[in-house]
Amino acid sequence: MSLTAEDILAEIGPVQDILDEHDGVVTVLDTTDGNIMLSLDGGCNGCSSTPMTAMQIYYSLKKLEYINDVIFVNGELPEYMRTFIDQKMAKEASSTEQVDTDSSQPRGEIV
Repeated sequence: MSLTAEDILAEIGPVQDILDEHDGVVTVLDTTDGNIMLSLDGGCNGCSSTPMTAMQIYYSLKKLEYINDVIFVNGELPEYMRTFIDQKMAKEASSTEQVDTDSSQPRGEIV
């Protein structure tokens, strides 16, 4: 599937509203082969919340099946955050599969 910058920007959802309020800009540099290359510019430069913004963008985009990787050229997403999100998404996927395949088991938790 061929992606455009507009497609990518449409997928970051609520993060865009926050970026707009703070003069932050997401620049889509490349979308080749589902590898998305982004730069956070404008108000994001020097902002202490930029890693959290990058984390939310990464999470939103990685949910899409045709996205292989999301790369921030300015280094806004530390490796430990990327690992945390990848592990969270794997856990979400496995719990969804388990619920789908074992619907006879009660849901919830006994405390």
